[in-house]
Amino acid sequence: MVNSTHPDQRRRNVLMSAATAAAGAAAAGVSLGATAATPAAPQRAVGSVTTRDGVVLYYKDWGPKNGQPVVFSHGWPLNSDSWESQMIFLAERGYRCIAHDRRGHGRSTQPWDGNDMDHYADDLAQVIEALDLHKAVLVGFSTGGGEVARYVGRHGTRRVAGLVLVSAVPPLMLKTADNPGGLPREVFDGIRAGSLSNRSQLYKDIASGPFFGFNRSGAKVSQGLIDAWWMQGMMAGHKNTYDSIKAFSETDFRDDLKKFDKPTLIIHGDDDQIVPVDASGRASAVIVKHAKLLVYPGAPHGLTDTHKDRVNNDLLAFLKG
Repeated sequence: MVNSTHPDQRRRNVLMSAATAAAGAAAAGVSLGATAATPAAPQRAVGSVTTRDGVVLYYKDWGPKNGQPVVFSHGWPLNSDSWESQMIFLAERGYRCIAHDRRGHGRSTQPWDGNDMDHYADDLAQVIEALDLHKAVLVGFSTGGGEVARYVGRHGTRRVAGLVLVSAVPPLMLKTADNPGGLPREVFDGIRAGSLSNRSQLYKDIASGPFFGFNRSGAKVSQGLIDAWWMQGMMAGHKNTYDSIKAFSETDFRDDLKKFDKPTLIIHGDDDQIVPVDASGRASAVIVKHAKLLVYPGAPHGLTDTHKDRVNNDLLAFLKG
């Protein structure tokens, strides 16, 4: 079921106020960055989809409604706000950009159960079906890459034109007997312990350290990025983000990747300290035979922000085919 409103009335009021201000500026002849020959900036829209098990999923739907859909799945413990740089860039170029807050994250319902990849993938499917999207390009970052992979594994590619994995967790993050390149379980146990001990501090430590590569010598640290990451994380439910650690680290996506039968782009940084490129991006490219792999030298996990101009242009080139 699609609803045109969402319980977060304050956020909606802010968006409406911004739209009113923009309309007023336009009426007064004030330029908002577009020339007279440039089409008007895409309108922003928000809404919600209620899943079959009663979870309310908040989503953004930006750009022209007749544009090719590009559907974004975010990372842990973030929400759809993390895709804003890509969404506004592509919406301004005629694409319909849609991103939802995963169950338990952002402005979506925080269910006690169902915080696993199968539910994430089914939720994504229900958003796509509720909005009746076709020829969509699915873009998944980190945990969202796992969500996209499991969507293909469970729902196929009938509504899909292309697939993009960015700093994504597939094929399998956990080190096992048949996945020796994965990370030891102790790494994820440490994240779980940090979450239970002091979730707020854990998020600050991740954002100010390895996520954006701010712990590297000579890195230009952005307090704004750190604050935004922390804020998004704290909007999510504690139980939901805790359960999601198991979901992103222990889910085996190898069979899902074998079902990728659409053009696929894989983007990864070779200095990713969160999801190492050899065990993820490069390994996925081996399974998805037709995939195009782009490795960004020196790029960290959070390259959608630190290298957003390159990511945006690589996405645009992929979309144009």
